[in-house]
Amino acid sequence: MPRPSRRAFLAAAAVAPLAAPAVAQGWPSRPIRLIAPFPPGGGTDFIARLLADRLGARTGWTLVVENRPGAGGNIGLDAVAKAAPDGYTLGIGQTANMAVNPALYPAMPFDPLTDLTPIGTIAAQPNLLVVAADSPWRTVAELVAAARARPGDLVAANAGNGTVGHLAGELFARAAGISLLHVPYRGAAPAVSDLLGGRAHLFFSNPLAVGALVSGGRLRPLAVTSAARARGLPEVPTLAEQGFPGFDVRLWTGLVGPARLPESMVAALNAALQAVLAEPETEARMASEGSEPFPGTPAEFAAFLRREHEQWGRVVREAGIRLG
Repeated sequence: MPRPSRRAFLAAAAVAPLAAPAVAQGWPSRPIRLIAPFPPGGGTDFIARLLADRLGARTGWTLVVENRPGAGGNIGLDAVAKAAPDGYTLGIGQTANMAVNPALYPAMPFDPLTDLTPIGTIAAQPNLLVVAADSPWRTVAELVAAARARPGDLVAANAGNGTVGHLAGELFARAAGISLLHVPYRGAAPAVSDLLGGRAHLFFSNPLAVGALVSGGRLRPLAVTSAARARGLPEVPTLAEQGFPGFDVRLWTGLVGPARLPESMVAALNAALQAVLAEPETEARMASEGSEPFPGTPAEFAAFLRREHEQWGRVVREAGIRLG
């Protein structure tokens, strides 16, 4: 999905108040449950609470965030999939539980393509390819040349098996025609520690986990994985600019409901969402945790989800990635 212009944002904001009359009479007449399928304090929880706050302020609706973590986000979204399609249970889907997990888990309790209604994408953040500041590589081309000269020797750290950073590294290696040793860690902190200590050579990380070390000069950013440069890191080129056209990897979130959610509710929710994403306050609060607004229509979200589902399923299968 291309990044929309500020003009498009403002147009959505202007139209949003007109959508409400099309909704079924009296909806919503009670609080809407918004399920965040990860624990409190993480990125998905942050987005859920930001959305509940801004939607409530704009529309007067009451959205209550309910954390339902477990199984890589599957438990929370399964609760959404099995809820009545009455507009009173919504959820936050994201890259892992909607696009990666179907290939990673032996069995899924729901099908993200058929058991949920895509309402609209919310936010996205790229991964940042970083090396230690004392690394000899200053460009992606230099890193690739070193990997070709030492096949299977360079250690690509990641924050966990099957994470977006892990899959970004796998996709990068395949696109570059190189062999990397992918090593999963229990989170970003130990991965960064080994990167700084010279026991790992590169790391695909979310910007928040490494931002202070980049600005402090201890890590060197070589690229962002999104199709366009990140607003918060305009000086860092994309992988697409450096010989990998079409490379676009982002950790994204989206608003979903149960299958068969009435179109009138979907339209009203999406219109209100677009208006919230156009607010400077929303953009500023997202930027504080490394994300950017990612607006779009329900149809665009559905098409984007199918592409993500196909891409990550293929990467997981071809790389033989397993849980654990």
